[in-house]
Amino acid sequence: MVSIARKNLFEDIPRFLVAQAGIMFAVSLVTIQTGVFNGVIRSTTTLVENSRADIWLTSDKMVQLELTQPLLYDYAVRARKVDGVKRAEALLQGSAKWNAPDGKINVVKIYGFSPTGRLFQPGDMVKGDVKSLRNPYTAIIDQTNLKSLEIEKIADAGQIGSLPVKVVGLTQNTQSIVSSPFLFTSLETANAYANASVTTNVNCTWVGEELQCRNVYQKDADAKKQQSANEPPPALSLNTPISYVLIQAQPGQNIQQLKKRLEATFPETKAYTTAELSQKIRVFWQQSTGIGFILGLGAAVGVVVGVVVVSQILYSAVADHLQEFGTLKAMGASNTMIYGVIIEQALWMAILGYIPGMLLCWGLGAWTLATQGIVILISPLTVVGVFGITVLMCVGSALFAIQKVSKVDPAIVFKA
Repeated sequence: MVSIARKNLFEDIPRFLVAQAGIMFAVSLVTIQTGVFNGVIRSTTTLVENSRADIWLTSDKMVQLELTQPLLYDYAVRARKVDGVKRAEALLQGSAKWNAPDGKINVVKIYGFSPTGRLFQPGDMVKGDVKSLRNPYTAIIDQTNLKSLEIEKIADAGQIGSLPVKVVGLTQNTQSIVSSPFLFTSLETANAYANASVTTNVNCTWVGEELQCRNVYQKDADAKKQQSANEPPPALSLNTPISYVLIQAQPGQNIQQLKKRLEATFPETKAYTTAELSQKIRVFWQQSTGIGFILGLGAAVGVVVGVVVVSQILYSAVADHLQEFGTLKAMGASNTMIYGVIIEQALWMAILGYIPGMLLCWGLGAWTLATQGIVILISPLTVVGVFGITVLMCVGSALFAIQKVSKVDPAIVFKA
């Protein structure tokens, strides 16, 4: 039976290669779509999962990491005095318009934290040092954002509003695929950037009851830039808006009880463990956006294409060998044995199409991560799941071919 299945499979090499190409395409499409989906969802929670915080204190209206109501810096100061808290650090998140050296603009997401803190981690440092952020108007960016921000190396600079931005470090494995480029700074610098006025080309003032406007030329802009650059960012006050308070619990502290104490101490807040906040963000992107549907649709298309191609190949192969199957029946072979030949042939096609397809996906994933910063996350569950789908696809296709061979009359052997 094994020799018959292999003989039918490799007898026509061009047909075999076409079949394997179809299976490889289906495997690659399903794996890539699933991997991109997993990578996108994971990238939205990277900053949370990389932190060393036990609890994240947020507004009770927080939707996802980049969509929340502000808290006060006073919360971070007072949280340190709550029973069971070992450490509390503020995290400020905001948006700003980045002006590249060549004049191009981009939107960036700013994350301000304490450079000497221990709870927030801006990814894995590639170049530079986090402590360099203690200098005013400095920032760290993910190395995948160099091109989009028009930055070539450390010490290059851009501008936010009228304030300078000097890049002092490069990090990796931080950027969310669904977000604007991340900019990591100190709390004071982040506060200055978030509140920096956007320099415009028109300046309007009221003169009596008349609104008069005039153009602002480079001379005015340069003067404002020089004045701002020479002034350090203002220190944070207790009323300074922040986004989150990261909490480290005392050893042996019951986390759930500490969450309740924090929520009781600070009104209109919600305390999440790192795992709970990560799950909340994942659920938002999976259920409240169209990402899951679109990528799932692409994976379904891959399965359909694979079924069609394999079905056509197997059906044609069976049709071309009807006399051989008729001979087996005339010799007393049962339908079960013949069905086994066809199903084994389908299994060989599944295995020989799956392996190169999966290797192709791994290679593509490594390339996109290195060059584009896009993670195609191929988890062990994905590997096993896609293999199961491939086997079902090929065996299901074999059922169409079995329908034809089941009707074979052994007398066909004796026909001219």
